[in-house]
Amino acid sequence: MSKDEKARAKAEQAKGKLKEKAGRLVGNEELTAEGRAEGAKGDARQAKEKIKDVFKR
Repeated sequence: MSKDEKARAKAEQAKGKLKEKAGRLVGNEELTAEGRAEGAKGDARQAKEKIKDVFKR
């Protein structure tokens, strides 16, 4: 399960970066902000998984 969550975090981060870059490219501030938020969500998910890994040991 942990690997699935880590993969989901990486996917959210990548999707967020793509949205952010696309928003900047076309000048859409809303899309840029949405991409940043999605990237931050992926960062938070990844941090949560890292913390869980620390306590498993």
